[in-house]
Amino acid sequence: MADSFNGFFEENTQWTDMDGDSFTDMPPLPPRSRKEMRRKRSVRKRRHVITAVVVVVVLALIGVGAFFGYRALRQWRINRELASQQQVVIEDYPGPGNGSVQFTVDSGSDWYTVAQNLTDQDIIKSPEALTSIAGSSTLYPGTFSLQYQMKAEDVLAVLSDQQQASGFLEVRPGERVSDVIAAAAQMTGIPESDFQAVVDGGGDGILPAEANGSFEGWLEPGSYNPAGKTSAADILTEMVNARVAKLDEMGVPTGEEREKIMIMASIAEAEVNSQEYYGKVTRVILNRIDVGMPLGMDTTVAYGLGITAAELTDAMLADASNPYNTRINLGLPPTPISNPGDNAIQAALNPEEGDWLYFVTTDLQTGETKFASTEDEFWKIRDEYKTNNPGAN
Repeated sequence: MADSFNGFFEENTQWTDMDGDSFTDMPPLPPRSRKEMRRKRSVRKRRHVITAVVVVVVLALIGVGAFFGYRALRQWRINRELASQQQVVIEDYPGPGNGSVQFTVDSGSDWYTVAQNLTDQDIIKSPEALTSIAGSSTLYPGTFSLQYQMKAEDVLAVLSDQQQASGFLEVRPGERVSDVIAAAAQMTGIPESDFQAVVDGGGDGILPAEANGSFEGWLEPGSYNPAGKTSAADILTEMVNARVAKLDEMGVPTGEEREKIMIMASIAEAEVNSQEYYGKVTRVILNRIDVGMPLGMDTTVAYGLGITAAELTDAMLADASNPYNTRINLGLPPTPISNPGDNAIQAALNPEEGDWLYFVTTDLQTGETKFASTEDEFWKIRDEYKTNNPGAN
């Protein structure tokens, strides 16, 4: 109402001076209609709205222009920096080098760290000489025989060749503890009996509780530098710590479930020679346990006797006193039967879905393995195995 009242007087009132004379020669205009007043006010409001919209649009255009201008300027600066870097001449020795030097690459090292160390020892001219060509090349740990002032390309060829690495102890997926300690003793000169004493002693202070005193399955595959370690316990502790750290990283549950997963992973790795089958073998293990069937794995029987599966006899397979004889004893064996790798552990964590109860490696040359859900299907793939492998049992 206040707005209407004020508008009425503003638009329909003529002012006069003190003498009564109008400021204009025209007579006073009659008051306008309320309809006309509303129209006028509507026109003014529309003008205000249009003005506000124009202002907003202009400000938006200014903002967009500033944003794209900033991006263009930033890209120009990046291009200029890249062009500047490309113009930098990378310093490199012409080679072939002189003298001789032993260079060690620690496990877990990267090309940038190694390149700097090589430069510090005057083996290459500059870190960039190596990092600019390393790309996705594999860097192997170990001790390598190099020369001073070599061409970076020649150094790369040596460091990415595992055959030229020495001085590191390799623990491979699927190896038994007995294999690992034999290799460790040979490399370090520490008597194998020292390693065996630690293993037989139950690993107090070294193994986690869920290992139940057994080192089998608890040595992490990988490369280890035994230099500076003077005891078997120190070397085994490093391997166990690496295993626990990896299992934690992979999200493997702790306690009894962790040991169960390690046992299944070790069986899967021992039974088939291709990671594509690990998940199915794990499922067969679980399915057999669910229906109360013995696992029937020859690899577990052989492990309990300290031999290979190829050495088994009928008498051995019938020996129920062997706690690892899963042909007779129900459930999982007491411990893992090897040190499984990441792929087998991942498969045990996430077994494939299926109702398989049997599997046979039908071709020993290619490792092809087939799975069956019924006994009839099993005998068919068993016959296929005999056909493909004449003379096999």
